[in-house]
Amino acid sequence: MNKKPPFAVAVLPIIVMALVMGIGFGIYRYSVELLLLVVSFFTVVLARLYGTSWDQVSEAVSEKIGKSFMAIFIFVFVGLIIGTWMLSGTIPMMIYYGLKLLSPSMFLVSAFIITVIVSVCTGTSFGSVGTVGLALIGIASGLGVNMAAAAGAIISGAYFGDKMSPLSDTTNLAPVAAGTTLFEHIRHMFYTTLPASLVCLAVYFIAGRSSAVVSTAESSAATEMMDGLASTFQFNLLLLLPLIIVLVGSAMGKPTIPVMFTAALTAGALAMIFQGAAIGSVITAGFGGFQLSMLPAIDPEAVAAPIKALLERGGMNSMMTTVLKVLCAFLFAGAMSAGGFMETILDTLKSFVHSDGSLILVTVIATLITGIVVGNAYIPILLCGELFKDAFQERGLDAKNLSRTLEDAGTCVIPLVPWSAGGAYMAGTLGVPTMEYFPWTIFCYTGFLFAILWGFTGFGIARIPRAEMGGTQQAEV
Repeated sequence: MNKKPPFAVAVLPIIVMALVMGIGFGIYRYSVELLLLVVSFFTVVLARLYGTSWDQVSEAVSEKIGKSFMAIFIFVFVGLIIGTWMLSGTIPMMIYYGLKLLSPSMFLVSAFIITVIVSVCTGTSFGSVGTVGLALIGIASGLGVNMAAAAGAIISGAYFGDKMSPLSDTTNLAPVAAGTTLFEHIRHMFYTTLPASLVCLAVYFIAGRSSAVVSTAESSAATEMMDGLASTFQFNLLLLLPLIIVLVGSAMGKPTIPVMFTAALTAGALAMIFQGAAIGSVITAGFGGFQLSMLPAIDPEAVAAPIKALLERGGMNSMMTTVLKVLCAFLFAGAMSAGGFMETILDTLKSFVHSDGSLILVTVIATLITGIVVGNAYIPILLCGELFKDAFQERGLDAKNLSRTLEDAGTCVIPLVPWSAGGAYMAGTLGVPTMEYFPWTIFCYTGFLFAILWGFTGFGIARIPRAEMGGTQQAEV
């Protein structure tokens, strides 16, 4: 029979996680996957001491993987897109014209705005980063922009859409979990999203004028990269067709995976038409990634090393490390859940609620902890939505306050966690470690900071009209 662990025991796996990851990964750069397994099995052993069987842990892990399977599977298709879009010249062409149009000093602002637009249209941060984000990080390299700052601006813009787009899965999930409607939820998020975006723009504007962020010594690199790309690929406006398919398909609400596969097939056809690639090269690029040797008219040895490093990437196989990180993280999440550790932590946090502000603060902390532990946005949104729904209603707070808080903390913290699905994907795709882009991913933490501030000041807090509260007595503020 399972015994409920005390709070001191329940937080022990999180403390061990912080120590192991902080020392093992942060200092010695050991494999995140193995470190996750070490912490996971420590948590399993601890759970066994309180009566949790391996079968219960296994069932919890399987349940979490099942709920997130399609999101994990999207990683594979993003790898397919990167490989085929490189071979077709779609991403190289976007980099080429981006280098011509974007200035170094305005790059961070432009990158944020561009990824905001694309992510709102597509509703996916992963797709936005894997397409235009990948092009933008290439442009940053050519313009001499600090890569960590560039990655932070790209990810911030991508998560704007993941949080605000009606096409996003988490944007639809949060109002369901909290008990409000989709567009009420989106409108209410402007109270935290707009000031967070303005902070981003201000910081990126100022940073773009700093020599520490933009290196004037590398000004010639842009010209060299443009010349190299132009001599390697045949550019044509039709090469934008795969991107248009993704944007239009997402805007029409079509299923993500079929849209991505269609875009990859189209890119493969364009690669054969414009780059002279063989069908075997298209298949190989989709699975194993793009190589310059796949272009029949190009001598790979004649291509500059920076361009080669920028272009030779992608493929379904390149995403397997990311998938492995996610699976290892689910073992830890399953053990935390099956052992009752998460329930104990969340119940303890609820005891600190004494005002509207403290309720929102506790909700943010609980959602952040859950997101950091489980490594995806779905579980913290669903779990904390269920846990705090009654508490918000008892205090006379409209459910859209809860749904907004779940998005501010649950959705946006994920790319800041190195072992999470989002953190592993962003770092792997952009080639910048999570801990390096963390300070620059401003949008991902200013949102929940504004949520806490508004909770204590009362600004932007919607209350349930007395007529709708029925027999529920509104709590004093």
